[in-house]
Amino acid sequence: MSVNEFSRICSVVGDDFSRVGDSIRTSLQAGVPLINHVADYIIGSGGKRLRPLTCLLAARACGYQGDTHIKVAATVEILHTATLLHDDVVDESKLRRGRATVNATWGNATAVLIGDYLISRAFQMIVELKNQDVLEVMANSTCIISEGEVLQLISQRDPDTTEERYMQFIHGKTAKMFEAAAESGGILGNKNLRGAMVHYARHMGAAFQIIDDVLDYMSTSTELGKNVGDDLAEGKPTLPLIQAMKLTPEKDAELIRQAIRTGGLEHLQRIIQIVRECGAVDYAHAVASRESQLAIAALDPVPDSPYKQAMIDLAELALNRAH
Repeated sequence: MSVNEFSRICSVVGDDFSRVGDSIRTSLQAGVPLINHVADYIIGSGGKRLRPLTCLLAARACGYQGDTHIKVAATVEILHTATLLHDDVVDESKLRRGRATVNATWGNATAVLIGDYLISRAFQMIVELKNQDVLEVMANSTCIISEGEVLQLISQRDPDTTEERYMQFIHGKTAKMFEAAAESGGILGNKNLRGAMVHYARHMGAAFQIIDDVLDYMSTSTELGKNVGDDLAEGKPTLPLIQAMKLTPEKDAELIRQAIRTGGLEHLQRIIQIVRECGAVDYAHAVASRESQLAIAALDPVPDSPYKQAMIDLAELALNRAH
């Protein structure tokens, strides 16, 4: 993702975006020193904050003029961070955004409990908004996200996972939080555009996740901020692997199937070569491109504005990134 292009998109809601960071810091001040210490570490680890950015842009694109969207966007990022903490424990990940994960630094127990705290704090913040529609969106979304994570879990080490099932669990684990962010912005701004925001974010989130899975075979650990091959090590049948098993000769397909079953990295370099050479990367990129175009088309009912254009640019940028 081009730093300059991303910065330009953020600048459209520049003041709002910086206030989200302030809101997150203020909201995560607790009476327990360990919570504050870990929260500072998480905030300091960076991240693009795409989900709160989506919320801010959606609210403004739908005509919202207040500042409640700042707190909603902060809440979205806190919920997202909680899911990352739990994911890293489940996946036994040691690296995220180029830094040691919380579980690698403080242990699984701390990561799980801090994740629980973040979820609880996020819902406190949502209740404080006194907006029943936003509360319902967040509550329903967290449930669907959990379902998506469980669906992916039971698909691990299953080389017979279909593309349809893959799309189902990336909707839950990734796209749904984008949906919650955009839909909440629509609720605040113009409920008649709420559906457009949902469809935009659903497809944009899918494109983002597919490219994320492609980068596991096309990028480096330094660029990704995590270890290349993590998905394969965890036995996750992502779209590049699913398609590679269809396109490649049986011997190579069986190598991939066995790697998914065992979750090993013994043949990582060979599998990366297979995925790159058989056309699976091109196929996955084409699917992501289609999702990005569907996201852009969903914005047709939204009045033209710099915010709408930034949302279009964000959907396009999701396809063109190195991390």
